[in-house]
Amino acid sequence: MAEENKEKVMYASFDKNVAYLAKRLGVDKSFDIIQLDLEYAGRRMALFLIDGFAKDDILHLLMKLLAKLDKEEIEPHPLSKLIKTYIPYVEIDQVDDLKLAADQILAGPSALVVEGIDKVIMIDARTYPARTPAEPDLERVVRGSRDGYVETLVFNTALTRRRVRDRSLRMEYTQVGRRSKTDVCICYIEDIADMERVNHLKHILDKIDTDGLPMAEKTIEEFLSGRHWNPYPTVRYTERPDTAASHLYEGHVLLIIDGSPSVMITPATYWHHLQHAEEYRQKPLVGAYLRLIRFIAVFASIFILPLYYLFSTNPDLLPAGLEFIGPSEMGVVPLLAQFIIAEIGIDVLRMAAIHTPSSLATALGLVAAILIGQISVEVGWFSNEVVLYLAVAAIGTYATPSYEMSLANRLVRIFLLICTSLFGVMGYITGITLWLLYLARMQSFQIPYFWPFLPFSYRPFRDIFVRAPIPLKNRRPAFLNPQDPDR
Repeated sequence: MAEENKEKVMYASFDKNVAYLAKRLGVDKSFDIIQLDLEYAGRRMALFLIDGFAKDDILHLLMKLLAKLDKEEIEPHPLSKLIKTYIPYVEIDQVDDLKLAADQILAGPSALVVEGIDKVIMIDARTYPARTPAEPDLERVVRGSRDGYVETLVFNTALTRRRVRDRSLRMEYTQVGRRSKTDVCICYIEDIADMERVNHLKHILDKIDTDGLPMAEKTIEEFLSGRHWNPYPTVRYTERPDTAASHLYEGHVLLIIDGSPSVMITPATYWHHLQHAEEYRQKPLVGAYLRLIRFIAVFASIFILPLYYLFSTNPDLLPAGLEFIGPSEMGVVPLLAQFIIAEIGIDVLRMAAIHTPSSLATALGLVAAILIGQISVEVGWFSNEVVLYLAVAAIGTYATPSYEMSLANRLVRIFLLICTSLFGVMGYITGITLWLLYLARMQSFQIPYFWPFLPFSYRPFRDIFVRAPIPLKNRRPAFLNPQDPDR
């Protein structure tokens, strides 16, 4: 492995350089790796490229220009004349390391090896397999842009820079993975972001030692978070360029990974996962109302089922006028088992919906609503009230803007159900207390996860629960330690 990672400088012999690249790239073993043996201006040349990445028309034009050259036109200093005069292209570079040249070829650029020149000319004439930017399914808005990030890194950086035309916007490039060489971009505004946090993030990325990133951003998150069995996300994902841009202006640092349409926002607190772009696409009062309703739905999805179970098993806790809460008949299946079976059933239906073609989605909905929901109540498996409260919890789960947060909250709901069934009122209160303590002890890149609730900060706390008008938000979040705190 040490020999594999060692630099390989250029040989003095043209044949040895070509043979090394051909062997390292496996030209004779892969049909899509192409080696063209050429001769222009009285010199032998070899062009290495990946079929499917190279722009054929651009390379064809460059080859036509080279074919017109005479030997005397590139003498003396052939390298300088080829790069500056006779290869008229924007993205052109030179490397003197054969191993680095091979790695770059695998990433898409074409390499030109010229006899008598001790460097490889890299021509970044590549095209990217990409889909058209479209509105993300998980972050739809009524008013707002309809473009979203795609799986190609340079497209995503362009979408971001289109919205942040700041001279200090930085897009720093690195690679992660010994074999995959996955392109990663660290994006931040240099005049705003805390550079200590930026350097800390770079240090973590440099320490990642793995073969590749098969799941792109999710693999990197597992290396960044550290607490592997923690269900709560410590970074926020977005597929919307406008959402990413607003976080850049606050002082956050973004990670854009090639092959993923999701951009990682660091750091992210618990409350970041409960915000949505729709709140800022409406008038402040309407946005504040939408945020309040969303918070009610999210917290109802966590607490309403355990609370209903507590009241159903302990009707003496109910105040006067609320005696109707609780099933009139307990049914054949115990109440806790009904909840657990229903939770598992909802997850099964969710997974089935993911794998079901859109043309069959309506049929799946009918099966879930009629054959499973209605008939299960008629045969006595579930009571009507259980189905009602499960529906409320499910709606609250799907109203959570962050998909990762909704899954974590679902696990907390099951945990509270089990605690309540085992220990009653004490279990319900203790479970909530343990949940709050767990969140209070969490950190996201050395930032308290529950900030500004714990530690308490009045103004940010008010801004979380009330969507303030943008003209009044004249300060950046203090927990990010921005260099320019004034907007």
